[in-house]
Amino acid sequence: MTVEFPSPTIPAADRAEVFTRYLDYFRETLLAKTAALDEAALRSSRLPSGWTPLELVKHLRHVERRWIEWGFEGREIPDPWADQRDDRWHVSESETLAGLSAELRAQGVHTAATIAANDLDTVGQPGPRWSGADPATLERVCFHLVQEYARHLGHLDIVAELAGAPTGE
Repeated sequence: MTVEFPSPTIPAADRAEVFTRYLDYFRETLLAKTAALDEAALRSSRLPSGWTPLELVKHLRHVERRWIEWGFEGREIPDPWADQRDDRWHVSESETLAGLSAELRAQGVHTAATIAANDLDTVGQPGPRWSGADPATLERVCFHLVQEYARHLGHLDIVAELAGAPTGE
């Protein structure tokens, strides 16, 4: 799926639509970049930190889940840190790009529905996600998700370049 870059010159109904467009764009850009990598490049690291592109896909799915479902909505999540094992990102051998992509897209549908159903000034539900601090507004959560995606897409560009895959937008 290709999502058009959400240029500031394209009219939007409101700020919520702007957030949704950017998150959709970043999510699909991440999936397009990882789809351009072969299986070996998906499962191996080219960086000293050791993360793999497949781990990044899983991580970003769980980032959205932690901030939207566990944080903003205050839902109980059995394992909010399911993207990690031994303090680092983890993907099992049985997990595939197709499966993780489907999970990320489904998470994106949930995120978009949550943004559409709430005012951006709505304060999240209290719960363990906030570590004792006051919950953030949906707008702050959306800003956090946008920066998380933007930062990690920059990281993935470097990995894609090292692997000889397409970079940039």
